[in-house]
Amino acid sequence: MSRYEDGEGGNVTGRGGSRRGLWVEEPARRRRMPDPVRASAVRAVLIVSVTLIQATVSFFLTLTGSWLAFPMALGAIAGTVVATWGVLDVWITRQMWNQRYGVVSEPSSTARSRREERRAAEAARAERKAGPARIAREDGPLAAFGRR
Repeated sequence: MSRYEDGEGGNVTGRGGSRRGLWVEEPARRRRMPDPVRASAVRAVLIVSVTLIQATVSFFLTLTGSWLAFPMALGAIAGTVVATWGVLDVWITRQMWNQRYGVVSEPSSTARSRREERRAAEAARAERKAGPARIAREDGPLAAFGRR
């Protein structure tokens, strides 16, 4: 009996039964992080883990009274600064990615209304600047219909 047999009693060799693959694709729950953000996150996790190991070793060396305790403590402090930089790098890279590639290029209703207001103001200003284009006649042929 094979160890990769499916639970339905089917034959793995493909004769007389359904065959189920070893790898089953499942839909992702969240979108995949962009490559620069993921690289930054992996770097930050590695730096933080090394810093935590270094701090733990420094603590145990301090308990034993070893001469290596002081240099390890200095290294742990420097590692904390570098780990803080790594976590900030993830945050900054994520914000940069969202600003560059995450914006949908459609004007919002607010932007559209402001643009319309600006165009109307420019048209009114141009009309005032140009002055009246013609002199309206009171006694023209269309005066009886309310038109000038």
